[in-house]
Amino acid sequence: MKETPEAHVFKADVSCLEEEEVKVEVEEGGRVLQIIGEQSKEHKEKTNKWHRVEHNNDKFMRRFRLPNNTKVDQEKAAMENGVLTVPIPKEEEKKPRVKNVHISS
Repeated sequence: MKETPEAHVFKADVSCLEEEEVKVEVEEGGRVLQIIGEQSKEHKEKTNKWHRVEHNNDKFMRRFRLPNNTKVDQEKAAMENGVLTVPIPKEEEKKPRVKNVHISS
């Protein structure tokens, strides 16, 4: 995860997965980001008459607690060259209101 002035950016290497094998979720309540990947491959013996089929299921899940200043209703994700990028915008920092107090003499 890296932080920019505008967003918290999460990146994951998912080069072994297709886009449809990756799922990005924000848990209800909006404070946990989940990245889930599941690769399902079927391997068949390369003969005229195969007698064995192997299934390989690789699965991973990463969970990240989101900072309090995130706009969780504006998350998005993109996959490019095997890298998943999930930028989550920051809320604008609320500056304390300053009130001048009149000094009487």
